[in-house]
Amino acid sequence: MNLDWKYPGKILNTVIDNNEIQFVAENCVVQINILTDDLFQVKMIRPEEEIIDSIAIYKKNWPMLKPRIIEKEKYFEIETNKLRLRINYNPYRMEVYDKEGDLILADLAHKGLGFEKEGSKVRAVKALTLEDKFYGLGERTGFLNKRGEYHELWNFDQSSPHVHSTKHMYKSIPFLLGLRGKKAYGIFFDNTFLSRFDLGKESEDYFYFEADGGSLNYYVFYGPSLKTVVQRYTELTGRIELPPLWALGFQQSRYSYFPQDKVYEIAETFRKKEIPCDVIYLDIDYMDGYRVFTWDRERFPDPEKMLADLKEQGFKVVTIVDPGIKKDPDYWIYNEAMENRYLCMDRFGFPFVGKVWPGDSVFPDFSQTEVREWWAEKNREFVKIGIDGIWNDMNEPALLEGESKTMPLDIIHKNDGREITHAEFHNLYGTYMSIAAKAGLLKARPDERPFVLTRASFAGIQRFAAVWTGDNRSFWEHMAMSIPMLTTLGLSGVTFAGADIGGFDFDANPELFARWIQLGICYPFCRVHSAVQTRDQEPWSFGPEVEKVAKEYISLRYRLLPYLYNLFYRASITGEPIMQPLLFRYQDDEKVHNLNDQFMLGEAIMVAPVLHPGKDSRAVYLPEGEWYDFHTGEKYSGRRSILVDAPLSKMPIFIKAGSIIPMYPVVNYIGEKEIEELSLLIYPGPEAEYLYYEDDGKSFDYWEGKYNLTSFKAEFGHKSVNLTIVPQVNEYDSPLKYYKIILKGMADLNKVMVNGVEIEGIVVDNDLVIKLPVDEKF
Repeated sequence: MNLDWKYPGKILNTVIDNNEIQFVAENCVVQINILTDDLFQVKMIRPEEEIIDSIAIYKKNWPMLKPRIIEKEKYFEIETNKLRLRINYNPYRMEVYDKEGDLILADLAHKGLGFEKEGSKVRAVKALTLEDKFYGLGERTGFLNKRGEYHELWNFDQSSPHVHSTKHMYKSIPFLLGLRGKKAYGIFFDNTFLSRFDLGKESEDYFYFEADGGSLNYYVFYGPSLKTVVQRYTELTGRIELPPLWALGFQQSRYSYFPQDKVYEIAETFRKKEIPCDVIYLDIDYMDGYRVFTWDRERFPDPEKMLADLKEQGFKVVTIVDPGIKKDPDYWIYNEAMENRYLCMDRFGFPFVGKVWPGDSVFPDFSQTEVREWWAEKNREFVKIGIDGIWNDMNEPALLEGESKTMPLDIIHKNDGREITHAEFHNLYGTYMSIAAKAGLLKARPDERPFVLTRASFAGIQRFAAVWTGDNRSFWEHMAMSIPMLTTLGLSGVTFAGADIGGFDFDANPELFARWIQLGICYPFCRVHSAVQTRDQEPWSFGPEVEKVAKEYISLRYRLLPYLYNLFYRASITGEPIMQPLLFRYQDDEKVHNLNDQFMLGEAIMVAPVLHPGKDSRAVYLPEGEWYDFHTGEKYSGRRSILVDAPLSKMPIFIKAGSIIPMYPVVNYIGEKEIEELSLLIYPGPEAEYLYYEDDGKSFDYWEGKYNLTSFKAEFGHKSVNLTIVPQVNEYDSPLKYYKIILKGMADLNKVMVNGVEIEGIVVDNDLVIKLPVDEKF
């Protein structure tokens, strides 16, 4: 540990103001704000320092909670209904206990909080125990459990192959989840400078987090469940708004689809082969010399007609937009930016110039409100011809030259009057660009939910955009790595996330693509993307066998859309991730604490993809309870591993006993026709319950209460089922006319009661199927 640090030292005075307790120490003030029974904030305030929350903080006003205060001779205690904080007077040191008296978190003795004597770094050091495990930190390579690792959070265009030890990625989310025994806690370090998390690599005695500048300002969350920690964290940093339903469909991309006829060819092939697809992406080659908000009229002679024709076929189009503005006096965007001084400036007041795709380029200073409003207006003007979404790339911000691949750290951002350097704003650049893009889409179509996709971001990005994990490779290792990466993003509040299916760079082979499309249909954000000069990577590009697999699993994605959409609804209410590590559901089962090759889709569906070449079977761990093979209907008891057949045509999927899975019929695209029948797959257990959410999938009417919530409950007896259907909210005029109840594996039932009325069904294979009119009163 560096010895050139100052620490709070001895507490000289204590000031109590309701839920705010200040400890005036020899070298600084430590302020603790009790926000809820299980959440508090810690600020280390140096002389003349002002601590300002970042954009990540969504909820600033909490109900006034007055904790119990106990003052002792050698320490000070703050009690809530869930926690007890003990503050030692000499020197300052905080220990956090739960109501059972278990120590959850403690500052390292004498060195818990500190700042450099001659530098600008700040640091918090916590004592480490043998049972501590760590998760989170957003977009990280490697495995779920981060214990013993070192991570730096600095947004970076990571074009080198992603490996376990990759230091910098595209996103910085300084939210750490800890598991001590069976009890979970979280720490959110609200600091936008380059930050570091050493999770026991330097020493088995402590872990620490630090930043190169700014303030030591962090929040501590207590569970004891991971679920509670994530819910509280997303209450603090905000939750996803419901996306448009089409954004949950299958999406096809390439760097690049051009000319215009090639885009038509891709669209027509999807429809001819009846492979469902909702979105086609246009990468940088649609632009005129890579000038943002322009079209290359040779490659795309009539983009207006092309967009209209694609819309007729049911396709949405999402276009890439980079922040680099070509330095060109004949380019109106550049001239407007220069005239209004909307750009990132060096310390001498000149616009910073760096090389990206257009060559020499300048960059908008998104820290300024007026610049974001200007950029939003440019997005509005651009999309009005029929573009449906905006894809923000290279917004770390990334440069094509230089070791740092970004602008110098002393570049100035005006920040609405409080000037800051790029060292502080760098990790925020992508988020603020996404805010502007979202605002532009809302300006263009105020009654439609916007779709923004971003590569770079900071904590809280879930409020503004979906994300993907950047430039992966067509490697089996990268497919496997996508599972802990995406489940970790989910734990970090970022619900709408995916990885490039098939891999972005290098060439996928048929087996890899088939296995990746099986996995990818379970990503919350489901997109195939591939790089220039790589082999074609459309579902039909690898021959008839792989095309059949791709069509079957993409179709399964569309069947599962109501289940997925309900998971998005739940995420918007609770912050729960959609793609979850088994750890999230089965925290007390140590066998899943670092299980990286399986995951949950919500609480009912467990997915176990094949992640190695040449395999036609795999071991699957089943947690507690009973589980049904989705493909065969075979039932298994949990708390054990089983060997499952998995030929190329099959990805193992298991359904938890006592689950209800809503499904749609397959369509070629969202909105192709009104969905009049909802299938409900009911798997027996002690009982099964499901709350089904439905709205129009495109507007904000649900904010005004125009949605439906219907409760389904099945109780199982000896060869009988009692099904109860109760509309709880019925404010949306749904096109649904029928429920198709599929009682899985229950062909031998003697009696089925629906709301007290006996109903007859028909046997299909080993299932009992009942068709019910939605409006019928039973």
